Amino acid sequence: MDERLQKQLNFILEIDKEKNIFRQTHLSGHGRRENDAEHAWHMAVMAYLLQEYSNEPVDVARVMLMCLLHDVVEIDAGDTYAYDTDGLKTQKAREDAAKQRIYSLLPDDQKRGLMAVFDEFEADETAEAHFAHAMDNLQPLLLNNSNGGSDWADHDVTAKQVYGRQSRTEKGSAYLYKLTDNILQANIKKGALKEK
Repeated sequence: MDERLQKQLNFILEIDKEKNIFRQTHLSGHGRRENDAEHAWHMAVMAYLLQEYSNEPVDVARVMLMCLLHDVVEIDAGDTYAYDTDGLKTQKAREDAAKQRIYSLLPDDQKRGLMAVFDEFEADETAEAHFAHAMDNLQPLLLNNSNGGSDWADHDVTAKQVYGRQSRTEKGSAYLYKLTDNILQANIKKGALKEK
């Protein structure tokens, strides 16, 4: 087997470990906690289905690749819960180190290409990154809503915190942000999400 293929296969097996990184969000219907790979797959399908709601035309294949790759670094860095203030302080450093190790398994051209996609997502400056972030916000929100807001309640998360995180959705899709607002207001009204 040639060296290039061996490197590609090594990367393919390495990213299988993403299936072992569990998030705080539960599957719909009060299922178990979802893993990073499930989250990424769900986001990628959502991006394809919901692309018509993007604020700007996007290269949907690039958005889908961002969705699929954005949490690969959590193989080393672990999942940082969106409302974990201490974890968020070290998240970038942990993820940067993981990015270097994991993507370095690939041949140099693919390493550079996939790291560029990851960095574009992180920088959140392009229409594709904005829409990918909208998917990253909407996906767990939809799951949490399907479970009656139980993940917010379990972690004592407030509406202000959720709105703070969800504000990025509007950069990718004003239309889907209106949906987000409706979902959050309904959860506040029924007491599943505390205002303070």
